[in-house]
Amino acid sequence: MLRFAAIGLDHRHVYDMTAGLIAAGAACVGHDPETTDPRVLNGFRKRFPQVPAVDRERLLDDPSIDFIVLCAGPCDRAGVAIEAMRRGKDVMVDKPGVTTAEQLAAVEAAVRQTGRIWSICLGRLTSPSVQAALRVVRSGELGRLVHLTSLAPHRLNRALRPAWFFERDAYGGIINDIGVHAIDQFLAFADAPDASIAAATIGCFGTAADIAPSGFEDFAEFSLRAAGVSGNMLGTMRLDWFTPDGLPDWGDGRLFLVGTEGTLELRKNLDIEGRAGGNHMFVANQQRTRYCDCSDLPVTYYRDFLDDVRDRSGGMMENGRVFTVCRLALRCQATAVRFTP
Repeated sequence: MLRFAAIGLDHRHVYDMTAGLIAAGAACVGHDPETTDPRVLNGFRKRFPQVPAVDRERLLDDPSIDFIVLCAGPCDRAGVAIEAMRRGKDVMVDKPGVTTAEQLAAVEAAVRQTGRIWSICLGRLTSPSVQAALRVVRSGELGRLVHLTSLAPHRLNRALRPAWFFERDAYGGIINDIGVHAIDQFLAFADAPDASIAAATIGCFGTAADIAPSGFEDFAEFSLRAAGVSGNMLGTMRLDWFTPDGLPDWGDGRLFLVGTEGTLELRKNLDIEGRAGGNHMFVANQQRTRYCDCSDLPVTYYRDFLDDVRDRSGGMMENGRVFTVCRLALRCQATAVRFTP
């Protein structure tokens, strides 16, 4: 059985990542209690009472630990990941895996030098509905894919956020932070190795004046172009922190695909006046429309990651794709025009 440790309990994503790996057959044998948010640490201990607290250095030095799950503050993730890889461990990291181009270059160098796996837990990999939509696209039902629109609203939950969440240098900007999901998703649907940036805009529209000067951004919109296997494709992505409290989820994530022979829509989180739960897919082709509840479809990311750690197959997600996604996110963030309302 593969063994792992949780280091950097600074974001609640560590709960799902740890639970997913345990369900896939791995054993969590320790957690580093160092945190910038005691609420996350308490939540981890409540969910995984059997996992002992162990000093970070001991976890990194333990040769029986195969990999680490890393949810430290975003600007600290690259350094911890590099240290872990140099000590013989693979890494599954929360997004964003890096916050600067220099960090990305250092991570790439560490992967080359050590041969270790550095995997970012991206939304596409853990979403049943996105995986279902990819199968529809690859079946040819929609014809040649022409355009993708991704909407990713989030709830701010200001009272629950640690200080680093609002500091531009700490989290890397809105596109680098949550936009990395959309970029990875776009490349997957375009079946393209890379993309070019057509336009990018960021701004701070509704956030309280006392945190706006720190560089926090609550809205972004950007467009990408890609030359995929079946032809050129365009994509428009919108990100924001404006999910209203009245919505019964953290956001109404949606995806729209336009093909030459059909269209597809995903409502990832909820159907606000209809069916219960999330992972709703709607398809229209030349003959009919259909609905698919994707909520019970299996998510294989955690199992695939363990297979890669075990047999070094690289089948789950090549590091080259992860680096491309990060590079695009950083470039898009750096070149975005800041809009002042």
